[in-house]
Amino acid sequence: FEGVVKDNARYLPDDFTAAADLAMPAVVHISVKESESLAQSRRRGLDRRDPFSFFFGDDFFGNPRGREGKGSGVIISDNGYIVTNNHVVEMTDQYEVTLFDDRKFSATLVGTDPRTDLAVLKIDTEGLPFLKFSDSDKIRVGEWVLAVGNPFDLTSTVTAGIVSAKGRHKIIQRNDAIEDFIQTDAVVNPGNSGGALVNTDGELIGINTAIATATGYYAGYSFAVPANMVEPVVNNIIDFGGPRVTLGVYVASISEYEEYSGREMESDKGVVVTELIDGGAAQYAGLVPTDIIVQVDEADVNSAEDLVAIMNQHKIGDKVAITIVRNGKKEKILVHLKAS
Repeated sequence: FEGVVKDNARYLPDDFTAAADLAMPAVVHISVKESESLAQSRRRGLDRRDPFSFFFGDDFFGNPRGREGKGSGVIISDNGYIVTNNHVVEMTDQYEVTLFDDRKFSATLVGTDPRTDLAVLKIDTEGLPFLKFSDSDKIRVGEWVLAVGNPFDLTSTVTAGIVSAKGRHKIIQRNDAIEDFIQTDAVVNPGNSGGALVNTDGELIGINTAIATATGYYAGYSFAVPANMVEPVVNNIIDFGGPRVTLGVYVASISEYEEYSGREMESDKGVVVTELIDGGAAQYAGLVPTDIIVQVDEADVNSAEDLVAIMNQHKIGDKVAITIVRNGKKEKILVHLKAS
């Protein structure tokens, strides 16, 4: 890029053409539908919810006989792995991918992770353009970003905005959702979901997922799952068939635990282990209820969201050093992470 540097900031490009040229060929259009057998199961009452309802509204699927929908995806390898949102593919079982060059492929679903709203598809071809994951922790509020996707079936649409905030929580109304969103003001609408959020170097920093709106259309607030959360989830889906690693604990904040237990804790930082999952990694390593987790490796833990975000950066089989407070003393315990 040509541009200027001020106070050691990133280069500000004269325009975003180079980033768009890198990103557009790696963003695909996804059409989904449910087979007749799945539709029959749904009509028998096995359906849980409309997969696009929290993003597009309850009326997005107009065909009562068989659901159909459209979204976006990002090619992340030259041999056809594609990341998208879980809500793009949820409750459907037929997937068609249209590439930037208009080639069409049937896709298979490799796996999903509803809690992070991520899914992986695979098409049978090679030599594809793809985007590499960038370190999303390095992005800064105020930095320019591009959203690339297929809103309203307008393929390969690029919009620009800035990073408005980082670490947004409680955006998706789903109790078990794991959220650490990048908020931007880049225009995102129905069809963008599952598309790319890239920086001005054309590097993948997030997967566009949701908008905050009362109408179902863009109202100035859009949200993306950061690349540092996407990459380990996707790698675990591809490598192990499962979404995430887990520590195998239920935790509460210090204040929450003190309030419902009536017990004053020995630390004002960290999270309290309230319960261990039987056979889980933490139980195997020797953690016990009332242990206070204050660090994982060198990263501080001050909330359940912190702990989840740290776990999402690891893969199955990793070993992590958990610093706990037990009986007023700090200890380090090595934990071998397992699948969720």
